[in-house]
Amino acid sequence: MPNRIHTLPSLLINQIAAGEVVERPAAVIKELIENSLDAGADQIDVTVQQGGIRLMRVRDNGHGLYQDDLALALARHATSKVASLDDLERINSMGFRGEALPSIASVSHLTLTSREQTAAHAWQITSDATEPKPAAHPVGTTIEARDLFYNIPARRRFLKTERTEFGHIEQMLRRFAVARPEVSFMLQHNGRTVFSAEAATNDATCNQRLTALLGEQFVTQSLPLDQTAAGLCLHGRLARATFSRSQADMQYFFVNQRLVRDKVVNHAIRQAFQDVLYQGRHPAYVLFLTLDPAWVDVNVHPTKQEVRFREGRLVHDFIFRTLHQALADERPQPETPAGPTATEIPTVAPPPAAWQVNEPRTAAYQATLDWQQPSTSATTAPSRPPEPPSLGVNRADPEPAATPATMPPLGFALAQLHGIYILAQNAQGLILVDMHAAHERITYERLKQARATADIPSQSLLVPVTVAVSAREADLAGQHQTTFGTLGLVVDQISQHSLVVRALPAILRDADAEKLLRDLLADLIVQGHTDRLQTDMNQVLSTLACHSSVRANRQLTVAEMNALLRDIETTERAGQCNHGRPTWTQVSMQALDKLFLRGR
Repeated sequence: MPNRIHTLPSLLINQIAAGEVVERPAAVIKELIENSLDAGADQIDVTVQQGGIRLMRVRDNGHGLYQDDLALALARHATSKVASLDDLERINSMGFRGEALPSIASVSHLTLTSREQTAAHAWQITSDATEPKPAAHPVGTTIEARDLFYNIPARRRFLKTERTEFGHIEQMLRRFAVARPEVSFMLQHNGRTVFSAEAATNDATCNQRLTALLGEQFVTQSLPLDQTAAGLCLHGRLARATFSRSQADMQYFFVNQRLVRDKVVNHAIRQAFQDVLYQGRHPAYVLFLTLDPAWVDVNVHPTKQEVRFREGRLVHDFIFRTLHQALADERPQPETPAGPTATEIPTVAPPPAAWQVNEPRTAAYQATLDWQQPSTSATTAPSRPPEPPSLGVNRADPEPAATPATMPPLGFALAQLHGIYILAQNAQGLILVDMHAAHERITYERLKQARATADIPSQSLLVPVTVAVSAREADLAGQHQTTFGTLGLVVDQISQHSLVVRALPAILRDADAEKLLRDLLADLIVQGHTDRLQTDMNQVLSTLACHSSVRANRQLTVAEMNALLRDIETTERAGQCNHGRPTWTQVSMQALDKLFLRGR
């Protein structure tokens, strides 16, 4: 006999919900802080004991709760933040489900004390009471949760050590402090103040707060962003590729001030960094995406950390283009010297052909460009460019002596060190350049430009490759056949479940045709689009640029070194090579004076 259907008790319903909302103490802190922010608080104090397992207390100075609302606050699906389907489709608040407080109350001893600004005194209610009682409390709300999972021993055994659980709480609080610079946060653990962030009121104090939270290096090594288009706004700070991390521990992306994890966002950021990061490294950023609440669905998961964009492709392309352009525009810029005045800094007269050298700079550059032009026959393999390349330059008349005001950003070459580094002097001090890394980036960017401005030649396969696919994959291949063709990949459908690869891009002629096609189709199924062909071709161009660039121990003339400096100044993403290594660095006069104890 089948079991009869019955209604679950309210306590069991809340505990089931708690399994989704309350994973650990940090999840409790997150829900309570979100309620404080929705209440308009600008001061939030968090106190925990034993990693939050024994006690979690969140106190704010928000607008508080009415006496009659205290009991409702602990009832499931009771909320002041949404009242209709229209409200649910345009969520402006951090919380909206009405599940957090009853879920927390079902797995802990919870006490809620609150005072609304017009009330004569505060009111207090506990998780095991039905009516509130008077209490002493300033305007605002305090919520205490004691003995987490006291009534679910199995869940409590899954908690980690006190140190680990507190680490998650501290990390959570820092994320809120990054997202809401206008709010003061304080964190105490076992009676000791661990973290405190005062509210920021202007750009200067915002930078000071970000420095305290993420470190001075992040602020000095990051680029400010502020881009608006198509109803989307992206602002924040993006760390340079040279400030990459071994872990993804400094990545903060907020959608309408809500910290989220989203595959569309992650893919766009990875794509923007794809040829400037060293293998295995991770970018660092603090980015805020603002858009119409109706364009994003935050009602995807009980934790509210996942979202679904209604125009995912638009959001992806906007994020990618903004970050890609920011990285591309990062070039050496002339600056006013700090410290010594302009007249105190020695000047240097540029040698002949110093910095008005016209492109192309070298014969090797032209050779690599020629190599990328379409061949006369689709079956003719292109020839390799010569290596090592020549750095010969076009001669020009000598320039007059440069002053700090007219000196180019990377200055002028002085010498070559051990056949590896170029030493140059600019208005700020000393420039050190890794000549192979710099030339590699320059060559790579020119190869990409050549590929982008010309049709990509195909290499016909001597024996076409037949690939068995599903009906859906076959349809996708047919829909994208033209796109594949513009990239040099020729694919035909020969039956409902069979495709045939007849030609590959010439630059990928040695690739596994079947694997490449299956990977492309997998991307189309999961993401709706694919950039795998472009990525694979860029990897080949990167390798070619590496092998075609000037090698160590190659002795360069001063004119050749200066030509390389000028090319760095005009090349996109010239701050790092294709593998993410820095190409040049600045040593200021102040740093040199400090090294030699000058002025003491």
